[in-house]
Amino acid sequence: MNKDINTLTTGAIDLLKKLIATPSFSKEENETAEIICDFFAALNVEYARVGNNVYAKSKYYDISKPSVLLNSHHDTVKPNAKYTKDPFEPIEEDARPDDPVGRRKLFGLGSNDAGGCLVSLIATFLYYYEKKDLNHNVVFAASAEEEISGVNGIELVLPFLGNIDFGIVGEPTKMDMAVAERGLMVIDCIAQGRAGHAARNEGENAVYIALDDINWIRNCKFDKVSPLLGESKMTVTVIGTENQQHNVVPPQCRFVIDVRVNELYSFDEMLNLLKQNIKSQFKPRTTRMKPTSISLDHPLVKAGIVLGRNYYGSPTTSDKALMPFPALKMGPGDSARSHTADEYIYIDEIKEGIDLYIQLLNQVV
Repeated sequence: MNKDINTLTTGAIDLLKKLIATPSFSKEENETAEIICDFFAALNVEYARVGNNVYAKSKYYDISKPSVLLNSHHDTVKPNAKYTKDPFEPIEEDARPDDPVGRRKLFGLGSNDAGGCLVSLIATFLYYYEKKDLNHNVVFAASAEEEISGVNGIELVLPFLGNIDFGIVGEPTKMDMAVAERGLMVIDCIAQGRAGHAARNEGENAVYIALDDINWIRNCKFDKVSPLLGESKMTVTVIGTENQQHNVVPPQCRFVIDVRVNELYSFDEMLNLLKQNIKSQFKPRTTRMKPTSISLDHPLVKAGIVLGRNYYGSPTTSDKALMPFPALKMGPGDSARSHTADEYIYIDEIKEGIDLYIQLLNQVV
């Protein structure tokens, strides 16, 4: 297997184009999983599939050695309505004259989030696949359902990967190191009132009860501020009643709270705070997406610092939240391009990603 960086990059870009051309919305990743399987099979790399997750272990995997996981996802969100290009056509374009960056782009849904990361990590895995003298096993997993935090994604495949000591999660970070990540908890709330006629002083308006609760949520401030992630916050993002008539006092009002938690608070603390301060009934949809961090003293982070990479706390969540071991979020591309119309990645970001991943791991494995 040719492990030259240029050859690995060419293979990675070709694979990314195939993935872009194949719809892979969350829970519908069957075809892209097949493409990844076929890619490994063509290179005589042993692999396995669990659901729509594909994984592989280094050729000389040794159960007595510690393991590092390379992971990214192959599902995408659905394209938004403002696309001007075909989201499933991988289009390469030279930079426009007014482009201050001046680099060649590859357009397509999932190119930036997280196809560029995925194929760069696959290339990195191939670089190490046949090496015998490593002090760590290198394990790769392409996971499904990341965009919806689904239960048939990384959690489904983790038990098949063996004992993992630490990992790299490929998400677009400009190849800087996201060493901490906010937790996410979505809470469904119901304010209970009593129906009545709006023309008479009857009933108890559930909207007003909800508004009192929402006002408290809006003004809530959290004392513990993280140096990496800043303040925790709660944001009401959805509100509505089941009323179809203007003259009925609504007996129920539903609303949704988006809760972003830094590493200094637990979900239980947040739920207890709500219990003490709002009248509405509430229930979290899940408490799986917990805040995470990896120590700045971890060998992986120290290796990145040696390479001149910056570190920061990420406001967005990823599969890192579901991993029971330290993980570093890092990858080519820019999070600001994720989920945007005419999504793209710069071609040379993929080569840079592969090169930096290898330099990083060379110091560790």
